[in-house]
Amino acid sequence: MNQQLKSHWENIYSTKQPHEVSWTQEEPTISLTFIKSMHIPKDASIIDVGGGDSKLVDYLLSEGYSNISVLDISEAAIIRAKNRLGEHANKINWIVGDILDFKSNRKYDLWHDRAAFHFQTNATDIAKYVEVVKNLANDKVIIGTFSVDGPTKCSGLNIKQYYETSLKEQFKEAQFRNIECKREDHITPSGAIQNFVFCAFDKFAN
Repeated sequence: MNQQLKSHWENIYSTKQPHEVSWTQEEPTISLTFIKSMHIPKDASIIDVGGGDSKLVDYLLSEGYSNISVLDISEAAIIRAKNRLGEHANKINWIVGDILDFKSNRKYDLWHDRAAFHFQTNATDIAKYVEVVKNLANDKVIIGTFSVDGPTKCSGLNIKQYYETSLKEQFKEAQFRNIECKREDHITPSGAIQNFVFCAFDKFAN
């Protein structure tokens, strides 16, 4: 695990409230729209990568999905999410870990990532991430990153911006076919606008 990166995120989630960080989103509209359009079973295995204290898990539970995992490098983020969910937190499989080191005996029917992939900024780490997806994502993948019209940094860290075409190419190499891409202007709690690109994929038939 990248301990420097872990320390960075532990500090962020330990010292800042949701209204003080740019990524806070009251309703993950595009993610939910993509997920609903995929018509996956309610017991499908879902993982939210870099989910932190995102409210996506709240909405998935309210929609009746019952096999949800959340992975984040920050234990503080996961504790915050657990506290928010209360007794419902027991319905979630919480994983504290670095996605580049992530190994699992299970595969996921839906892999969701809003704003974690774009923190992989060099070719080696991008390739590692895509390889993890290739090994562990069984069918559907949703990736959301800052677009070329979005910020170049987040939380003081550099990110990699994407065009729709460049995001498609990254996952095409891992045998995922693009279904659809959409742009979103995310309004941060401070009122700033951040442009995201979201792409949904499914796995090529063998």
